[in-house]
Amino acid sequence: MSAEVAPFAKVGGLADVIGSLPKALAEMGHEVRVIMPAYGMIEEQHALEVVPVNGTFEVGTGSLWNRKAYLKRTQFGKVEVWFVGGHERFAAARSSETVYQSGFEQYVFFAKAVLEACAGQDWIPDIVHANDWHTGLVPVLMEEDGGRVWERTARAFTIHNLAYQGIFGIDVLDYAGLDHSLFRYDKLETFGAFNFLKAGCVYSDQVNTVSERYSREIETPEFGCGLWGLMRHLRATGRFQGILNGIDTDEFNPATDPRIAANFDAHHPAGKSICRSDLMREIQLEPIESTPLLVAVSRLSEQKGMDLILSALERLVALPTQIFIQGIGDPWLADRFDEAAQKYPKHFRFVERFDIELGQRAYAGGDMFLMPSSFEPCGLGQMIAMRYGTAPIVRSTGGLADTVIDGELGFVFGDRTPEGLFDAVTRARDSYLDPSKWYALQQACLRADYSWESSAVRYQQMYESAVRHRRGTAPSEGSPAAGNFVG
Repeated sequence: MSAEVAPFAKVGGLADVIGSLPKALAEMGHEVRVIMPAYGMIEEQHALEVVPVNGTFEVGTGSLWNRKAYLKRTQFGKVEVWFVGGHERFAAARSSETVYQSGFEQYVFFAKAVLEACAGQDWIPDIVHANDWHTGLVPVLMEEDGGRVWERTARAFTIHNLAYQGIFGIDVLDYAGLDHSLFRYDKLETFGAFNFLKAGCVYSDQVNTVSERYSREIETPEFGCGLWGLMRHLRATGRFQGILNGIDTDEFNPATDPRIAANFDAHHPAGKSICRSDLMREIQLEPIESTPLLVAVSRLSEQKGMDLILSALERLVALPTQIFIQGIGDPWLADRFDEAAQKYPKHFRFVERFDIELGQRAYAGGDMFLMPSSFEPCGLGQMIAMRYGTAPIVRSTGGLADTVIDGELGFVFGDRTPEGLFDAVTRARDSYLDPSKWYALQQACLRADYSWESSAVRYQQMYESAVRHRRGTAPSEGSPAAGNFVG
């Protein structure tokens, strides 16, 4: 279960993961159902063929609040997707930009409604897999309020970004109908507050994050966001690991993608130059001879390293390079990028817009992909870029360090400084000016395999470990090759 799932609602990489991992698990023979909120934008898209399931059902705590919830569903390939509705904050989300609204009440409602919906449909899975803080209460309610119905269902929890934890006051306990005795450091309390993400970790049989490097980083005070001690404890008890994300290689396939100007692959790469010309026409940037086009499709934030690009921009333009950035986020960054577009009209373009199709054309049309993140749990952008033959330029952190090999599958720098980024871009440009070297690098990127095939096997193994932990069984027992999962 997740607050966002592609293609139904997408804010970031979380949606891509929950839109593609279940497909890979279903291909392995598992029965997988995905549950997400019934946002207004989903209910208004009649092409999705979303159909109601029975009538309404009651969700609440009795004395404090009660709501009528409802369930709808659709088929997404081999995966059945359920949509839980009945909360006005979900109904108010009519675009991906409005999916996340303030408050915790909608996520308490969602957690309770998910469990009621499964029980009401007489579908109690072997595994419940919750993702990020918005679903962190689900494992808690399974344990503290689920009774015998849920006692044999294993719980897995994935941290997609430890920086976002869902921290609120103790009143969450009252709203969720949980006893205040649970508000202690080894359960639901964190530095005097209720922490949704910690709750999901503490009450789950297995916890993972989305790359091996990031799983090690968040065991340190520098990256652990106040929970590094918990991460170390989970590792020591055999309940924590890193599993690298994959990408949906059907969705992100330059050989068949209808959103780009020309299709191409490693065997027929000529279409990439057509995509480059098309992108530059679209953003009204005149090509400069022997000058690479650097692109970034990103949330505008310091975490994504956008401040480094700004700090290095004058020298990057002087190399020369041409740069295109698309994204939304921090207003001050958007303002500075707007100013840069005025200052460097022959070298820089900025589009402040959430536009999936334009993003695809950027992946296909760029020569290099900028992703100088300060930290990166996994990152999908660098994998998508490689899939489209666009060499990533990344900082050595988290999943970026696990996926990009310097000089072979892109360019990597260490120090989080403008100088470090400039040096990496300089090396990339030098390679670009050597046709044989650049062709070899593009070919390596186009042939790199970051599909879900191997990572889905790792998730299956994690699910089996969670079942053993929950049911107290030996490895040969209770861990079916094919199981029922709700993700």
